Amino acid sequence: MPKQKIKRSVQRRFRVTRTGKVIFAHQYNSHLKSGKSKSRKRRQAVPGVLNVAFARKIKRLLGYL
Repeated sequence: MPKQKIKRSVQRRFRVTRTGKVIFAHQYNSHLKSGKSKSRKRRQAVPGVLNVAFARKIKRLLGYL
């Protein structure tokens, strides 16, 4: 039986922590920062955590389930 292939685009965008949470980087945080407020930039710098329903789908695409 061949090895299960994972979705490479999903692998680049998400990480799974040791406890099983799925972490992602916020969008709109790479350039054109002068027009964004300081609080918005601070919030976007912190990685986001997916909720359980979406995390299950992402884990399936990554080969965890």
